Amino acid sequence: MAHKSSNQTICCRYSKWKLRRRNGVFVADGRTNEPPLGRHSLGTKDRDEAMRLLFELDQIKAVELGLAEPEIVDQIQHDAVDLEDGWNQYRDYLRRPEIAGGVCEKSAKKYAGIVKKFFRFAHSHGVTKWNNVTTRFTENYLRHLSNKNYADRTIYSEGTFIKQITKWMIGEEILPATCMIKLKLKKVHGTNTYCWKQQEVTVMIRHCRQSQKLKWLGDIIVALAHTGQRISELANLRWSDVDFEHGLIWITNDRSNGTSGRPARRTKNRCDRSIPIHGVLLTVLGGIPKSNDGFVFRGPRNGKLKPDVVRVAFIRDVIKPLKERFPTAEGAIGFENGRLHSFRHFFCSASANAGTPEAVMMSWLGHKSSAMLRHYYHLNNSEAQQQIGRIAFTCGTLDPEDEDE
Repeated sequence: MAHKSSNQTICCRYSKWKLRRRNGVFVADGRTNEPPLGRHSLGTKDRDEAMRLLFELDQIKAVELGLAEPEIVDQIQHDAVDLEDGWNQYRDYLRRPEIAGGVCEKSAKKYAGIVKKFFRFAHSHGVTKWNNVTTRFTENYLRHLSNKNYADRTIYSEGTFIKQITKWMIGEEILPATCMIKLKLKKVHGTNTYCWKQQEVTVMIRHCRQSQKLKWLGDIIVALAHTGQRISELANLRWSDVDFEHGLIWITNDRSNGTSGRPARRTKNRCDRSIPIHGVLLTVLGGIPKSNDGFVFRGPRNGKLKPDVVRVAFIRDVIKPLKERFPTAEGAIGFENGRLHSFRHFFCSASANAGTPEAVMMSWLGHKSSAMLRHYYHLNNSEAQQQIGRIAFTCGTLDPEDEDE
């Protein structure tokens, strides 16, 4: 008895095919195309093998119809590369020493998460080989992310990473050149990160100082607002990094695997930088007792400061209790959307509005380009009103009665 047929439309690189199964054997039906591409048995009962053969058939038919250059058949001469096998090879490449261009452990975990998400989508669409990760398929994946309401910046970074993997495998001759993903992605500019206002920062610090249990969090807010450090940098700040004599805080990138048995610290751009100690922060530092482990800031129970603990406590104990005082308009980004990284935006904006030279701010924040500095700068309404009020667009009075006869 014949096996019940099953149909699924597969969008290959050049044409659409109905993938059917008759008596357990997969059949590619391209008769709905213009011109019709006929019906072809793929000669296999294995779905993965059928998908690979279908994409090969699609390429062959494209060459026959003049839709593709004959060189594309070179792809068929390569062994198909499993998604997992290709990723494992690229992951090993990423794990080369950092001095040779390898990535840190944190970045490696982020990339692994991107690939895991992409693989789920690929497998759900019957794609198990890198040879079948086409430009059109990549576009469909990015459309899927958009439909899931992922941010444009996330879609850009994940699409770029998938392209990088394919490009590397082509360079290593693991994949043929015809597998290049020809998809231009527009880099996202600007940011939707909320930037604190001066009054909001002041109220948050006072709120924490009213409770002995939140004093530790108040000290952290002061430090973030007056240095622009990332929370990961602040959590790893040691007393040896604080130069009271010269009034500087050093943000250090350890160039070895560790110092005195301690884990190595890594800055985002792998460079050291220094930040002058503001008078308000100097007072806070003077009131913090020194601990045996050498770290400056402590957690709520006087233990090692953990960024995730700070994030949770900040939202729970500061944002939520104060959000009614600083209401956010419906559909807008406001106080309740602010997070720890908002202090970096606040530091940059406050420094710029005070007239700090761009080169100085770049050295404080560790940026190598003014474009990144502009990413962090926010001009709030009150500052904008003050600035425009200093500009004279006309001369004299505009009152007709004062006009000379």
